[in-house]
Amino acid sequence: MAQRKLGREGATRKALFVNLANSLFKNGRVETTEPKAKEVARIAEKLITKAKKGTQHARRQVMSKLQDQESVEILFDDLASQFDTRTGGYTRVIKLGPRRGDGSPMAILELVE
Repeated sequence: MAQRKLGREGATRKALFVNLANSLFKNGRVETTEPKAKEVARIAEKLITKAKKGTQHARRQVMSKLQDQESVEILFDDLASQFDTRTGGYTRVIKLGPRRGDGSPMAILELVE
């Protein structure tokens, strides 16, 4: 599946998505541009689905993506049980309108309660 490039090289883009996903899991929501929010939502959905399995293998796979022990613990201990009955749709993108400085479309990416 194609990935948005967002004007960045591969490693920089991957680091951006990992940092946004870590912030999302730690804070429950993150404000960013709309294309970034949509792309991170795709990644977060997959990571939450893996976390719901609860196996050691799934934990290692998520850790290899996020590279942050605190986020992994939040994901497996809190969020996996919170989304236990849901089959998908763990995140929500709320459009905010254009940013004042450059007109970029802004959005809030948050976890569904």
